[in-house]
Amino acid sequence: MMETMVKLKPQDQWRKVNGKTITHEELIEQMDRAMKIPGTTNAWTMPIKNRIDMLSTGIRTPVGIKVMGEDIKTIESIAVQIEHIIKDVPGTRSVYAERTAGGYFVDFDLKREALARYGLSVADASMVISSAIGGENVTTAIEGRARYGISVRYPKETREDVEKLKHVLVATPSGAQIPLALIADIVLRTGPAMIRNENGMLAGYVYVDVAGRDVGSYVEEAKKVVAAHLKTPQGYSLIWSGQFENMLRVKERLKVVLPLTILIISLLLYFNTRSMAKTAIVLMAVPFSLIGAVWLLWALGYNVSIAVWVGMIALMGLDAETGVLMLLFLDISYQDAVAAKRMNNESDLREAVVHGAVRRVRPKMMTVMAALLGLLPIMWSDGSGSDVMKRIAAPMVGGLITSFVLELLIYPVVYYIWKKRTTKLVRE
Repeated sequence: MMETMVKLKPQDQWRKVNGKTITHEELIEQMDRAMKIPGTTNAWTMPIKNRIDMLSTGIRTPVGIKVMGEDIKTIESIAVQIEHIIKDVPGTRSVYAERTAGGYFVDFDLKREALARYGLSVADASMVISSAIGGENVTTAIEGRARYGISVRYPKETREDVEKLKHVLVATPSGAQIPLALIADIVLRTGPAMIRNENGMLAGYVYVDVAGRDVGSYVEEAKKVVAAHLKTPQGYSLIWSGQFENMLRVKERLKVVLPLTILIISLLLYFNTRSMAKTAIVLMAVPFSLIGAVWLLWALGYNVSIAVWVGMIALMGLDAETGVLMLLFLDISYQDAVAAKRMNNESDLREAVVHGAVRRVRPKMMTVMAALLGLLPIMWSDGSGSDVMKRIAAPMVGGLITSFVLELLIYPVVYYIWKKRTTKLVRE
């Protein structure tokens, strides 16, 4: 594994393409094309994010597939099949399956009968192999505060060839020196370079780097493709991990947080208005704002993510605020008309509602503009962390715009219909 840190210049120094500054995504695409090195696979991520992903899931890429089973070679075979299957799924920038069984080893198979014949033990032979071939620290060199271990072993030309290893001399208790080949068979074998163990099972990882689409939809499509083209042997299983694993946890949590947020807002509105009808009218701002939020997310090319859902939840609070203000002015205008005994027919009701809606334009504009002016700088930011903040702010910006327009147009109509049914009026 090679890890390269790329430190970018300030964005105002980035080159321009067709009069526009190159984007972060375009820069990665160009670097990825230029760094196609045979035998290597690229995965592009942020340093801190990479560390967090590795610590939390063990996967260094946005999506990872853990192949669990009993046999290393079978695990590697399944992983390689997945690599070939997934590379054609739209959104796959790179995919790499670990070659878990691709290690090369020099094994010394000791002959116990020969060891007994020369009066040697397994420990004696192992010590010669480890010290003469592997090396052994015999002393430490001291230079001021620095300490350097001194290791002694046979020269490289003696250790780099199996035939030469057979002539390594082993001392016997009788004082004779015998070649290593007399007491051991030296064999070249392949085996696992690294053994992963997870939940009591052996594991192999497939690393997938995703670009151009959201992780959730990518994994759903990739799961279907893998299920259609791969038959997993009995006793082996696949676990989809990486950012997707974190998204699943957050998704399950949002299933509780989102309804709970709506419930709390509804209770607060009811305690404030003491009316289910008024609470329902205020909550109508939620679908009004979602229209603008979805439109702006589509226009900016943002995928649905955790940050977007956080922005949606924050938008609910802004909706409740603007909805309550709108309802407040409509109620004040209606109560004033009733108190002045000017609520006799539908024309009076219509006039009171229109008067309340008109009075609401300026304060509502002030409320919405105050929120927008606070959020717009985030949409133009380009520093560290701006990508996440933009996705939190975007739903609020789009939602405030459509809720502002639709509340002024729809709220008075809904309020008029409600009061028309609940107020005794003389028909014209």
